Amino acid sequence: MHWTAAQRYLAEFLGTFGLLVSITGAALLSLNVDTGASVADARVMLLSFSLGLGVLGMIYAFGDVSGAHFNPAVTIAMLIRGRTKAVDAVAYILAQVAGGVVGVAAIVGVAHGSPSLWAAVQHIAFASQGYSGNGSPYHVALASVFLLEVVMTFFLVTVVLQSTRTESFAKNLAPVGIALTLAMTNLIAIPIDGASINPARSFAPAVLSFGIAGDHWALMQDWIFWVAPVVGGVIAALVDLALQPSP
Repeated sequence: MHWTAAQRYLAEFLGTFGLLVSITGAALLSLNVDTGASVADARVMLLSFSLGLGVLGMIYAFGDVSGAHFNPAVTIAMLIRGRTKAVDAVAYILAQVAGGVVGVAAIVGVAHGSPSLWAAVQHIAFASQGYSGNGSPYHVALASVFLLEVVMTFFLVTVVLQSTRTESFAKNLAPVGIALTLAMTNLIAIPIDGASINPARSFAPAVLSFGIAGDHWALMQDWIFWVAPVVGGVIAALVDLALQPSP
């Protein structure tokens, strides 16, 4: 089967929309439930597995159409490995960013219907990621957050690249492996910086928080959640090249 470029770009938009609805919905709407310190760990698990299950569904829905990148770091790694064209990579990233913004906006619209919930979601900048300083609620040093994002994105992108190779014995189970790896990275990273592992995921809440609530700290810190995941993705692409089997 063949899909047009427009169909592939739409699939990336929809898949990233679904990914952001999954994680932002769990992060923001769960604030309407009593989440005291005794259930903090349970909430981390809720967010991680909501994202994992959401991305699993999106991969099965759109993987055949676009390859199911849903993440600029994945797209850049695929470009480096020659598995996508430059023009498609640019369009994919634009579609991913747009899908992420629309996904977060949908959940923010739901949260706006409850005054108490609305106050809570604004307080955390619509579940933005961050590091210490500039008004961020996270109290972890910049260097530590950078390292964490590089390592976690490396894990994710390595699994994507290796499990989707034509000759991979696990190709049919690639969506499951990717989803579980994404859940793992979030279980580790959410308590530290909110877990980005995906520039589109971080940009969407940051830009909407700035535009709607006037909170600027998340947007000011968003650069790290572009640079670090891309670095992790590039390293994964280089490792994938080193592990390429002989013809």
